[in-house]
Amino acid sequence: MSALAELEPRLVWARFGELTRIARPSKQEDAAREHVLAWAEARGLATSVDDAGNVVVRVPATRGREAAPTVVLQAHVDMVCEREPDSPYDPREGRIHVVREGDWVLAEGTTLGADNGIGVAAALAAAEDAALAHGPLELLLTVSEEQGLDGAKALHPELVSGRLLVNLDGTSDGSITVGCAGSAHTFTRLALSPRAVADGWSALSVVLSGARGGHSGADIARGRANAITALARVLATAHGRTSLRLAALDGGVSRNAIPREARAVVAAADEDAFRRAADDALRALRQEHAGSDDGLELSLETVGAMTAADEETTSRALDLFAATPSGVVAMSSLVPGAVETSTSLNVVGTEDGVLTLASMTRSASPAALDALVAKFEALARLAGAEIAVTRSYPPWRPDLDSTLLATARAAYARLFEAEPELEVVHGGLECAVLGARIPGVQMISLGPEIVGPHAPGERLSISGTDRFYRLLGALLDDLSAPAA
Repeated sequence: MSALAELEPRLVWARFGELTRIARPSKQEDAAREHVLAWAEARGLATSVDDAGNVVVRVPATRGREAAPTVVLQAHVDMVCEREPDSPYDPREGRIHVVREGDWVLAEGTTLGADNGIGVAAALAAAEDAALAHGPLELLLTVSEEQGLDGAKALHPELVSGRLLVNLDGTSDGSITVGCAGSAHTFTRLALSPRAVADGWSALSVVLSGARGGHSGADIARGRANAITALARVLATAHGRTSLRLAALDGGVSRNAIPREARAVVAAADEDAFRRAADDALRALRQEHAGSDDGLELSLETVGAMTAADEETTSRALDLFAATPSGVVAMSSLVPGAVETSTSLNVVGTEDGVLTLASMTRSASPAALDALVAKFEALARLAGAEIAVTRSYPPWRPDLDSTLLATARAAYARLFEAEPELEVVHGGLECAVLGARIPGVQMISLGPEIVGPHAPGERLSISGTDRFYRLLGALLDDLSAPAA
């Protein structure tokens, strides 16, 4: 970790460097949890683990601050594990190669895991930093945040006693996050009923790659290509020029990330016509996404004998892809420039002859969220498909009058001689769930500047991390300072 060795604050970067060597995809956080428990045991700190695998580390107050209210520092240990296809590194195996470029730390060919490894690192650093004054702390480190906030949803309410909670999953050191969108997941399933393909048809594997990807909430307004919908457009273009039968379509790796690659297997009556149409479609996609996804590529290979849906079912499947919304649906009328409602087709898969489209829909408006889910249900009926809906979490509504927020704003203004922006983010934060799990809790979210989470190229600001940690230290000091 030579790239991190001389960076300040050293404790934060040391703890973060340790996390980059630990595999911690969602639902597979055991090694990260054991790392935290061993860290706590080495420092004589009490710990608890609930049935979901969430960890709480209890940190005594600095001398003279014992009477202060308990503050919960909350972060999630899992990360989105994405990699470039030709990268020798793989976060799923704990192989992240960290490099430094000026003021940025990033990972070569993979996601970095700053979301939310830097939050975990800051919580651990605050607990052992002798220069930082604080009252009693509870470090709440949750699991499976990137898979629907599942760890927070399963949190045992008695695991924490504090009612001042600072979430450390923010992505901007120039703002304090006070709210987030709610979300729902839809799973539309269409039976392909595959049958044998007659002689004379060409069986082809079609792969669309090179999309930039990104966070399906924070990056949804950047106009980036969605590899799944882009590949479906390629197939639809070809279907307009030759008879086509769909055998499978698969793409995306996370419900929280814009898909970067997708693959289909099809049978085409006229292979030459298919290839010409695919070239035309790729050219149109590159033109549409010039400047955001300049690396789009399409590869076609001949495959062996197969079964596939008939032409009528293939048409319905391609119509379903074409009609499924993916992108910004509405901008906020209250917060200029902010997305209010969006949806992203994040994962598609084919198993046992059934095509499944998994979309994540977000909105700060419960009514708008309901309306968009109703549209998905209507599309499924029109396509002759089945649909399942999972309500993931409600919007986190801002509490602009909380004492925690007032203290954080004052600390920010004192440190940086400016007022912080108050932000309602379009991505999901565990505060949306924790507010219901922990009665009476006050919450804010802080973090350093992170660009491009959930995709290779994710980068973390070095100076922003320093500002973030300084603000956290000042806030803990102010919250625990004895009354004059």
